Order: sequence, then structure tokens, then C-alpha cells
Amino acid sequence: MPDERPRVAYLFLSPWVAGALLLTVGPMLASLYLSFTDYDLFTTPKWIGLENYRRLFTSDDRFVSSVWVTLRYVLISTPLKLAAALGVALLLNRASRAQGVYRSAFYAPSLLGTSVAVALVWRVIFDRDGVVERSFDAVGLHTGGWTTNPRLALLVIVLLAVWQFGAPMVIFLAGLKQIPPELYDASAVDGAGWWRTFRSITVPMLSPVILFNLVLETIHAFQSFTPAFIISNGRGGPSDSTLFYTLYLYQRGFTEFRMGYASAMAWLLLLVLAGLTAVVFRTARLWVFYSGQEQR
Repeated sequence: MPDERPRVAYLFLSPWVAGALLLTVGPMLASLYLSFTDYDLFTTPKWIGLENYRRLFTSDDRFVSSVWVTLRYVLISTPLKLAAALGVALLLNRASRAQGVYRSAFYAPSLLGTSVAVALVWRVIFDRDGVVERSFDAVGLHTGGWTTNPRLALLVIVLLAVWQFGAPMVIFLAGLKQIPPELYDASAVDGAGWWRTFRSITVPMLSPVILFNLVLETIHAFQSFTPAFIISNGRGGPSDSTLFYTLYLYQRGFTEFRMGYASAMAWLLLLVLAGLTAVVFRTARLWVFYSGQEQR
């Protein structure tokens, strides 16, 4: 009698396979085809080859602005968020009766996510009549409102990202719990200070977790959309200072109905993220230390 187990396994896997093909792989292939076409959602796609990609690099100044804004956001928000997460994790790693309460309090902002409601509240706080602006006015510093100031608008979104450091914090805390306490005892016996201990023990032993958080948070930062959309009312202002790549992609695809152009932008973003991730993993061998491995 033939074994029925493979058939049963395939039967249980079939909903997932169907969903992956219909909801992920299929739309991805469709967008890849549309990236080589002129398509406005209402007429038949017209094949134009690499024209969309050529326009991106040769005749679209706002595309260049969106790339620059996004790179600034990623390079500022990601290190600050990881530094805040690691710093708080180090504090929470110490034994305390209220550790659970503090952990929940710091993690709470991440539970809210980058939702529309959170972005709206954040915009009100930093707006011209918001709490932050009134506080600065009280000490004689007048900015005219952070969300309407081209030099400060991006900083508002960076602060929102850093405020939601709970997820990487929990991962860092779990990594710290796995470091053998004997290493710290030996460091104390040798008379090493806190900085020497942190640099020679904590960072190397935590480096796989740092790599994990770095990759996830970098990808998440590149994909950020809701805060920029809400805080700038969907325009990327003032003066394109919050024109994130994803926001510009949305404008091209769903405001101007240039879906072929937007598809080309989406695939370019995918390729850039894949390339950056590959570079990070490629260089990880130089600074990531795994237990049982000789440190280089």
C-alpha cells in the first residue's frame, strides 16, 4: 500500500502555496512586466523597454531628491534606533523587581507601530501650535513649527522611528541573557573597566544579534511610508524635505497613475535592498563573532 503521508503533507501545504503564487509571486511578476511598459491603470500596457529606468536616472530630479532624503533618513535613524535599543537593553539586563514593568513600558511604542493614528499625534506634537514648539517658544527659540521647517521636518520622522525602539530592544535583551556570566566575572577579576568589558565581551558576543537587528531595521527604514505621508499630507514637503522614496513611488503610481514608472521604482528598490543585504552579510565575517569560533 503506498504511503499517503506525502499526499497529506502536500494537501496541507496547498493553501500556503496557492496564496504565495496568487498573492506574492504572481503580483511580483506582473509588476516586473509593468516596469517595462507605459501603463496608467485604465488602458492596455504599452511595451517601452527600459525607458522607465532611463527616465529615472536621466530626467527625474524628484527621484534624485527622494533617494537623497531616504538615504539620510536611513543613515540617521537606523544607528540612533539601534543605539537607543542597545542602551536600554543594557539597563534592563540588570536584575530588578520592576524589570517586567520597565520592559513593557519601553516596548509599548513598538506595539502601536507606524500607524496613521500615531503619525497624526506625532504631527500635532511637533506642529506650529504643538507642545514642542510652545516649549521652545518659552525659552526664546522660535522654529515656526518643526513639520513646516525644511531643516527640521525630517528630524521629526527620525525621532518617531527612534521612539519605537522596543522591538530591537527585546531582541538585544534576549541576546544579552545568552552571554555567559563567567566572562564578566573573569573581566572583573582582571580589573577591566566597563568600557573595556563592553567593547571586548558584550559587543563581540552580541554581534550576531547586532547583525540581525541591523539588517531588519535597515530594510524597515527604506520601506518607511506612513509617517512621511501623514506628516507631509502626502506631498513630501516642505520643499521635498520628507519626500521618501516610497512616498514618491506612491505619488507616481496612485496620484499620477503612472503605474509602469512606479513598478520600475519598486523593482529598483528591491534590487538596492537585496544588494545592501548581500554586502552586509558579506562583510559580517569581519566583525560578527559566533560562539565557538576564533575571533579574527
